[in-house]
Amino acid sequence: MPALGLTVLSFFGGYAVFGANGVLAYGEYQSQLEKRELYYQELDRKRAVLANRVALLDPRHANPDMVDEMVRQKLNVAHPDEVIVPLR
Repeated sequence: MPALGLTVLSFFGGYAVFGANGVLAYGEYQSQLEKRELYYQELDRKRAVLANRVALLDPRHANPDMVDEMVRQKLNVAHPDEVIVPLR
């Protein structure tokens, strides 16, 4: 009986240290967390850019330069002597 108890205890103890959610997996979780935080920061930056563009295209008070840029870009309308500088 004590050998069986020791076997069960060592199994669960080993799993607590070496298992998928064990102590040694903590470093992997930290690296995944850092990668996700960088990814979310990039998404927040892109969201801020899109929010700014939406604010500039608000129908109540649209920015004329932004509207002109969007129309020319979407319709591919430009004079031959004009130079269009893409901002991307």
